[in-house]
Amino acid sequence: MLLKLDHPKLFSEIISIISDLVLEVRIKVNKEGMSILAIDPANVAMISFKLPSSAFSEFEVEKEEVLGVSLESLKAVLRRCSIRGILTMKKEENTLKIEIQDKIKREFNLALIEIEGEEKEIPILEFVSKIEMASIDFAEAIEDCSVVADSCGFVSSPDKFIIQGKGSLNSFKSEFSSDESNIQAQEANSKYSLEYLQKMVKATKITDKTIINFSTDYPLKLDFHTPFIELSFILAPRVETED
Repeated sequence: MLLKLDHPKLFSEIISIISDLVLEVRIKVNKEGMSILAIDPANVAMISFKLPSSAFSEFEVEKEEVLGVSLESLKAVLRRCSIRGILTMKKEENTLKIEIQDKIKREFNLALIEIEGEEKEIPILEFVSKIEMASIDFAEAIEDCSVVADSCGFVSSPDKFIIQGKGSLNSFKSEFSSDESNIQAQEANSKYSLEYLQKMVKATKITDKTIINFSTDYPLKLDFHTPFIELSFILAPRVETED
């Protein structure tokens, strides 16, 4: 296995985002490309990341490889790569060999690890509301919510999308119409953890558009896609019951 990325900074940023949610992952590499599918330790969020073989300047894979890695270790190495650096990854026995070619050539060796648990699969979900909006607007609305609350409400109708938060004393609401967003929605209302959303919206810096899918008291799916990258999150709803 030999993988070479000429511009690895974006890959480094995505690994950093994923590491906020999970500590260890299986990186799957086959002829289609590289992928990660993981669930956070609390079983609240799922992360899906795909990087096709066409994104690499060199891509040599004889058979499917599954690399168990510590994301903290991988993130620390990737941070050493500059914007103009070239990143090469090779598997050698139980080691992931990472070379960074910049002014000088540097080499890191990360021990591959066994990760417990069964292989994950992306659940089949059906949503009633889909909103495509500017990433910066979505990120700012989530941060605004965090000022007043610890959970965030998403409310949709055929021509309106609302992000709102309510604390014990204070509240926030941001309303988007079809003028600012592409809204394909029915009536829906669901609430999600801001602790998780604040980690997920860091992905807004990789693409100008964010796609939001949800239904009433139903998992949320966030898609951050570019021509070469597919990064998605699924977040369980926060359902509050009255005593």
